[in-house]
Amino acid sequence: MTSSGNSNLPPYFGIDPAEAAARLSEPIDTARFAKAAAFGAKGRDDLAKRGYSPDGRKRLRKFSTWEICRYLIPVAPAHLRRVLKANPDLPQGEGEGGTKWFTLEEILTLRSYLDAQGSSSKEYKSWRPEGLPAKVVAVANFKGGVGKTSTCAHLAMSAALDGYRVLVIDLDSQGSMTSIMGGQVEDEWQTCFPLLAKDFGRHMEAENARRAAAGTPPLPFDETIKEALTVSPRNLIQGTHWPNIDLIGAQLNLYWAEFQVPVWRMQSRSWPLWDALTHALDDGGLLDDYDIILLDTPPALGYLTINALAAADILIVPMGASFLEFDSTGRFFDMLYSTFASIEEGENRARRRDGLPEIKFEWDAVRTLITRFDAGQQADLANVIQAYFGDFMATYRQDMTAMVGQAAEQVNGIYEADHRQFNRDTYVRGREAFDRTWAEVKSVILGSWWRDMQLDEREAE
Repeated sequence: MTSSGNSNLPPYFGIDPAEAAARLSEPIDTARFAKAAAFGAKGRDDLAKRGYSPDGRKRLRKFSTWEICRYLIPVAPAHLRRVLKANPDLPQGEGEGGTKWFTLEEILTLRSYLDAQGSSSKEYKSWRPEGLPAKVVAVANFKGGVGKTSTCAHLAMSAALDGYRVLVIDLDSQGSMTSIMGGQVEDEWQTCFPLLAKDFGRHMEAENARRAAAGTPPLPFDETIKEALTVSPRNLIQGTHWPNIDLIGAQLNLYWAEFQVPVWRMQSRSWPLWDALTHALDDGGLLDDYDIILLDTPPALGYLTINALAAADILIVPMGASFLEFDSTGRFFDMLYSTFASIEEGENRARRRDGLPEIKFEWDAVRTLITRFDAGQQADLANVIQAYFGDFMATYRQDMTAMVGQAAEQVNGIYEADHRQFNRDTYVRGREAFDRTWAEVKSVILGSWWRDMQLDEREAE
């Protein structure tokens, strides 16, 4: 085969099959995937450690007086300096001249002091009602590449900078959230897998108690279930380089939960598999230990995602402003309806028969968030999406900025980037993309807490 010689033709004309064959390697066998996986693992570790300290650990940077007074504590720099001078026992920061640098732990200490001693008209600490459980926020969409993990990570960091105690649970076996948070996970026993297994084990224990009362033989427990029954959620939690963010991480073996859960369900059709994570959060005391629990889900509506959605009070659905992502997100909502309506119908049929109260899935709020937004190219389509999804939509559209892209290359969040690496305007625009997203999500969280508090007060009357 010869080329036409016309240099104006597209590059897919004139390809010589013999030359193309010469560029191919030998046929690929399964062992070659193992080699590629090993290279991928090494590269992932090398790239992930771009944001690490020389000793191989992630450390959170310090924050300047300018950042503190602009973003974290509503106080003028001159007043902060006066407070520090008058109280030498408070953290004094590092550095010379007017600019000092503080750790986040030190900033939280300053916040607590100012909240107790400062002006009552200023919000030095974010509101959190006493006696109510943490709010559980799931970030989900079954389309990949919509900014789900990035959104979840930045919500966690935003909440931490706001002074909240945050637990992040990575339910995606790709472990991207775990990498961002600097987590180390050896196997599935350090993920949420044993929590699902433990819930099934407890169900089987209750089933065997009923069988014993009826004089029938008990159902056998395998070693996995026996071991899982000894696991506490607190055994799985690891600290991160953020002083008020903890993590239950993920790694590849977590994916086997998607195969194991239906096997357990076949062994006992009465096991409510969708409630396993809910029970773990309730029974493990985690709703009392934290203010906000964030669930990063896989890009699929599998058993792990169903557990996350069932456990969540609030659902955040990231999507891009494109037709395909709009279409996919609409189908995601359709699958949510089909899945949870089917569970309700099946469970309530049995409950009505047994004279038990019916179940009903409810969420405090759902917000669809447009990510990676380009106002110059996508405004019209975004307006159409807003019109169709209505009150499911967040009002702010999250811009894609140079700062966001650079932070991603360093496997960091934008809040972990030193503002001295950018000019001031670039930094301010980059922060605003996630500050405004957090403002909307925080408003939903505070509103749902307030509504819960009012309901508790009415029930107590």
